[in-house]
Amino acid sequence: MTERLDAPWMHREGLAGLNAALGEGNARFVGGAVRDTLLDQPVKDIDMATLLRPEEVIERLKAAGIRNVPTGIEHGTVTAVLPEGPVEITTLRHDVSTDGRRATVAFASDWKEDAARRDFTINALYADPATGEIFDYFDGLGDLAKHHVRFIGDAHERIREDHLRILRYFRFQARFGSQPADVEAESACSQLAASLKGLSRERVGMETMNLLGLPDPAPTVQRMAELGVLAVILPEADPQALAALIVHERAQGAAPEALRRLAALLPAQVPLAEQVASRFRLSGAQKKRLATAAAREAQPGDARALAYRLGRDSALDRLLIAGADTAPLDGWDLPVFPLKGGQIVARGVGAGPDVARLLRQVEDRWIVEGFPDESRVEALLDAELAGRAA
Repeated sequence: MTERLDAPWMHREGLAGLNAALGEGNARFVGGAVRDTLLDQPVKDIDMATLLRPEEVIERLKAAGIRNVPTGIEHGTVTAVLPEGPVEITTLRHDVSTDGRRATVAFASDWKEDAARRDFTINALYADPATGEIFDYFDGLGDLAKHHVRFIGDAHERIREDHLRILRYFRFQARFGSQPADVEAESACSQLAASLKGLSRERVGMETMNLLGLPDPAPTVQRMAELGVLAVILPEADPQALAALIVHERAQGAAPEALRRLAALLPAQVPLAEQVASRFRLSGAQKKRLATAAAREAQPGDARALAYRLGRDSALDRLLIAGADTAPLDGWDLPVFPLKGGQIVARGVGAGPDVARLLRQVEDRWIVEGFPDESRVEALLDAELAGRAA
C-alpha cells in the first residue's frame, strides 16, 4: 500500500497556486516537512525540490503573480513568498565536486540522484503536493519507524562531502534517534572528527547551539565525548555538568536554553567563556550572558537580588547551573529603585560622587531588605545621611 501524506500545512494559503504554477509532476515536498509530518511533529518550514531550472521557476512564479526571491540561485534555490510563510524551491542536483566545506553542484533530472546527495535517509523523503504520495528511495520510512538515524550510502563518503554532517548527525540523533545508534555512522563520525577543524567557526557554533537547544541533548553530548568529537569542537566541556543542569531544568519547569547549556558545559572562568563565545561567533549580548554565567559562585545567593542585579535570564542561568531554587522568580517583576539623585541633592548633598555613593549604599540596603516600599527607602536614606553627619 502506497503511503500518503496529508497535513494542515499542505493547505496553507497560496500553496495550491504555487503548485499549479510549477506544474503537475514538476515539484515535490522534501525533507523536514515530510519527515516531521510523519512523526506527528509541528512543521514550520516547507522545502520543495523541482525538475525545473531556477530561471524557469522564476518565470513561472512571476507569471502567476507570486513574489519570489533568488535566495540561493547559484545552487538552484528560489524562495516563493506566500502569505503563511516562504517556500524554498530547489532544482534537483548532484554533486560535481566537494571539499568537505562547500560543494560544486550540477542540476539533475533524476529524483533518486537528488535524494542520493542528501545526508540521512529520513531527510530524503519526497511527497507529491497533489496526491500526497510519498517517494522513498533509501528506506527512510523504515528508519523513521525505528527512529534510526542513518547516512545515505557510505557514511564516510557523506561526511567527506560536508564535514558539518558529523554535527548534524548528533543533532538528529538527539532529536529523533533511539538506541543503539547506527554503528557505521558513529564510527565514521569518530574517525573523521578532526575534519571539523576545517569548517568555519560560525557553522560549528550554530550547529552546536542547535543541538544544545533540544529537549535533552545530554546523552548525545556524552556520546560525542566518548567518540572524540566533543574534544575537537569544545575541548573544555564537561558533559556531566550538562546532564545535571537538565535535571534541574526539568525539576523546576525551565525551558531549554542553548546558551545556558553551553555555560554549564564550561568551567566557571570568564576569560574562557569569552574565548568560546568568540570561537562560536556568538553575538555581543550572548557573549556577555555567557561571561556572566561564568562569573558564578557555588552558592548563588538570594534569587531576587540576583535577578535585580544581573537580569532575569542571567539569574536563572546561575541558579539552575547551581541547582538552586528558581521559584522566587515565578511571577515576580523586577522592581524599580524608587530613589533618584535629585532627591538626595534636595536633602543638602552637593552634586557629585557623594550622590552616586549614597544612591549605591541605599540601594544595597534596599536589596538586602527585599525591595521595601518608598517610605522605607526614605528611612534608609535618613539613616545614611545621619551616619554621614555623625
